[in-house]
Amino acid sequence: MAIKKIKARKVVDSRGNPTIEVDVITDKGISRAAAPSGASTGEAEANAFPESVDFHVRNINNKISKNLTGLEPDLLRIDRLFRDLDGTDNFSKIGGNPAVAISMAVAKAEALDKGIPLWKYLNKILNKFLKKELSVESVVTRPLGNVLGGGAHAVGGTDIQEFLVCSRGETVSDSIFTNAKVHGMVKEKLKKKFPGFAIGKGDEGGWVAHITDEEALELVKISCDEVSADVDFEIRVNLDIAASSFYNKDSGYYEYKNSGDKLDTDSQIDFILELIKNYNLYFVEDALEENDYEGFAKLTGKAKKLKDCLICGDDLFVTNEKRLKKGIARGACNSILIKPNQIGTMSDTLRTVALAINNNYVPVVSHRSGETTDETIAHLAVASCAPMIKTGVVGGERIAKLNELIRLEESI
Repeated sequence: MAIKKIKARKVVDSRGNPTIEVDVITDKGISRAAAPSGASTGEAEANAFPESVDFHVRNINNKISKNLTGLEPDLLRIDRLFRDLDGTDNFSKIGGNPAVAISMAVAKAEALDKGIPLWKYLNKILNKFLKKELSVESVVTRPLGNVLGGGAHAVGGTDIQEFLVCSRGETVSDSIFTNAKVHGMVKEKLKKKFPGFAIGKGDEGGWVAHITDEEALELVKISCDEVSADVDFEIRVNLDIAASSFYNKDSGYYEYKNSGDKLDTDSQIDFILELIKNYNLYFVEDALEENDYEGFAKLTGKAKKLKDCLICGDDLFVTNEKRLKKGIARGACNSILIKPNQIGTMSDTLRTVALAINNNYVPVVSHRSGETTDETIAHLAVASCAPMIKTGVVGGERIAKLNELIRLEESI
């Protein structure tokens, strides 16, 4: 089965910004994928759109399609061809978003050709890079959802970017609906705290209010405890600090605007450790600025002694195999956030996942703040046996992934 045509179009993301959607057309049908966009981006990410979206749509339809037409929808081969066509490390010519949209659509086309679900196809590719084969059937991927926040996702909110919850239900469905209850509980508590004031939402559906980070943590923790009393499983509080967004490179301090605190690296590490201890945090993302491997190593070592907590690198690693290797060598983090459009291809994404698993780093698959209704990352999370997928709680672009997880659990 050969590719007959590749068709790109400009579509809108959840923030109202343009992004790109791609159809890979074969005799078996149309395989479609759309690229998301991030607001809080790491400096080492693939260049999402080096030119305008319109330019990249024309480039795919007029040039790239001709290079790929007639080829088998072979993900590894086509991703290598992409790298050769672009000739840069960060897709500064083709663009990371156009590349990942085509790559995801090609993966869907090859899965369609083989007559297997996308998750099973991705799992087969992943197992080529692993030391030990992954068994998907034994793992429940639970949703990690943003219920309150600020940072780059919501002006006027907290300094810490995301206050997240993860309900550890027996099924994906249990966890999804319980996260939604916590999200609703947080809204009710904010309405009581700020009577008569409108409560807003950030890019990912988390509530926004002008409160301190500590107030936000207390509010989310109480909401989790109250909802947990009605179910028979644990609900954990988690954080995405997004520390690079308020780190001052000139002064070397983490500058918290709401509280006025200015913390050096050691003080920031101590602050994070205190939060882990006091709030029983299970997952802390981007606790330090994006190039501080040594600081992350120090935090990871101290957190391990304190209690079991995932110290996750997003901006630090940007789904990049080379940066993850550097982190592994230094003992920086014990978890990595996985976002395909950070690296530009699905095969590079799977190689990074494999490197993480082979070195006992926990992969956590993630959406972006500017999302589409594309459901690919739900399949990626299942294929990777990721214990969590960070994909919001509410909103059409978020529930597209959550509802797909319910379907996948049912089918598996």
